[in-house]
Formats: sequence, structure tokens, C-alpha cells
Amino acid sequence: MKVHHGRGCGREHPGRELSQGARAPRNLALVASPRRSPPPPLEGNAGLITAVITAGWAIALVVVLIIRDSLPPAERWWVWTCTTGLVLGFFGLWYVPHLQRRRATAAERRAARSAGPEPGQAPPLNDSKTVSSSETPGRSTRS
Repeated sequence: MKVHHGRGCGREHPGRELSQGARAPRNLALVASPRRSPPPPLEGNAGLITAVITAGWAIALVVVLIIRDSLPPAERWWVWTCTTGLVLGFFGLWYVPHLQRRRATAAERRAARSAGPEPGQAPPLNDSKTVSSSETPGRSTRS
């Protein structure tokens, strides 16, 4: 009996014989091969990207204002679209640096917390308001 691919591709493999009821061998080389880890994400200059996009909306607004009289009345909403893009771009120019500063501050706090207290420094206080039964002698937690 000649060996066929398991999916019925119709190709025969001469020289390979299987006994009755035996399954065709499967190629596990692809499954067993280790995958490479994905590369780290690229960091873009968010301020520059926001500035370029805002400049694009400003150029679009100027062009639309120049050809405004030749636009049919149903297409004049483009003026407001470009104006909105420009306003949101200016907001982004203010907000992106603010967001980056907050993220950097939060990352510094997380790093400081995970590093633990420095030698000679008192451990941080527990802010929990839960009282365990061992801290209240003479009282039971049962009602």
C-alpha cells in the first residue's frame, strides 16, 4: 500500500509503505520549531507627528477657503471639517507633551515602588482600613 497525504491530495510517495490501519506520518517540524520573539514596538516622535498632521489640516483649510466659491453649497462642509481638524491638532500639540510627562511620572513611581524602600528608610504604611480580629483583642468577628 502506498502512502498518501492525509488530506487526499492525490500524490503518492513511492518507497513508503504503511501497514493496514496505520496513519500517515505528519510533519511536526513546523510545530516544534521555536518562534522568534517579535521586535519591540517602534517609538515615534509624537510631537512631530501631531505637528505634521496639524500643518496638513491648516494647508487643507487654506486650499478649501481659496476654492470655497467654486464649491457647490452641499460641499461647503469641508471648511468645517478642516477647521475641526486644525482645532483638534492644536489641542493635540498641547495634550501630547502633557500626556508624555504624566506617563513618565507614573513609570518613575512604579519603578520606585517595585524597587522597594532604600536601606535605612521605613517601609510604607499600609493604607488599609480593614481591621483583623488579631488586632482587636477581646472582640470576636462573629455576630
